[in-house]
Amino acid sequence: MRVKYSYLEEQFKNPDYILRDLEKLVKRGDFTLGKEVEIFEKRFAQLASAKFAVGVSSGTAALLLGLQAVGVGHDDEVITAPNTFFASVNAIAAVGAKPVFVDVGEDYNINSELIENAINERTKAIMPVHLTGRPAAMNEIVDIARKHGLKVIEDAAQAIGANYRGRHVGNFGDTGGFSFHPLKNLNVWGDAGMIITNNPDISVSLCELRNQGLKDRDTWTRYGHNLRISSLQALVGKHLIKDTSDLTERRIANALNYDKELRDIEEITFPQRMIELREVFHTYVIQAERRDELNKYLNEKGIESKIHYPVPLHLQPATKYLGYKKGDFPQTEMQAERIISLPVHPYLKEREKKKVIETIKEFYR
Repeated sequence: MRVKYSYLEEQFKNPDYILRDLEKLVKRGDFTLGKEVEIFEKRFAQLASAKFAVGVSSGTAALLLGLQAVGVGHDDEVITAPNTFFASVNAIAAVGAKPVFVDVGEDYNINSELIENAINERTKAIMPVHLTGRPAAMNEIVDIARKHGLKVIEDAAQAIGANYRGRHVGNFGDTGGFSFHPLKNLNVWGDAGMIITNNPDISVSLCELRNQGLKDRDTWTRYGHNLRISSLQALVGKHLIKDTSDLTERRIANALNYDKELRDIEEITFPQRMIELREVFHTYVIQAERRDELNKYLNEKGIESKIHYPVPLHLQPATKYLGYKKGDFPQTEMQAERIISLPVHPYLKEREKKKVIETIKEFYR
């Protein structure tokens, strides 16, 4: 029995209900910023309790346009964490800004107590990342941003449905960027993303920036991009968003079951669960002694475990120009040597979860 990390084969074993709608879309020729996009944006805004939602071509585009919409550009600096996916920093660099890293805490998120040490006269924004689907300390981060007159662009790509003290992530900053990559908690059939904001002026800017800078068909107000969400992906998202809450609850239940079964293994640790947070576990990440051996053992036993991510961003070739070195972010570097992601998707069967747990216990015995 294999325990797969991906669940797409099971999720889409009967896609006829979506394909029927796709046929209608093709016959209408409604391919660009049409009816399906408007419906999906409204439904996502409701899900995230936001005033405005703007569909874009990817989660990376959501971050890039969010930065541009609040005026981040050349020679500015943006503070973020060094343990995130490459896309977070790609977006910062793409607008001409310099990424500045701050170490993380035990919860894998940026350590808010260290942020002020990284602020200088060139700092323009903070980009907290809600890694694994666990909300960062947004009250503290927003307070720091207000104190120093900074913008906040939330990277919520992994955190659809996550809440911090009863408020959906993405609503604390100026914008919040989400991804609908096929393995995200709300997914589509390719790449797509969404930006939420509660600022009407920023919403207008985002709509123009994603569509070549056009205010309308004949009025070009600014330089922009072709980063629209496709009507096809919006249609898929429109259907799948209906199941997001239920599937997320199943994912959470799987994660908490792991917590219960693994907490007594001395060689394993995981972040303390906080009652004021709703974690949505895009990934279920533990820290494990002899991590590489465990990862190899699990995969040999048919359990598809992963490592998110083995090399921190400040030690990657692409960021060499920033001048960071090994030892600059000790918590991030320590975690990178110990973290491992277990299958946690909502389609896991009981026997599959038991196999994961028993195989880990077997390894440490």
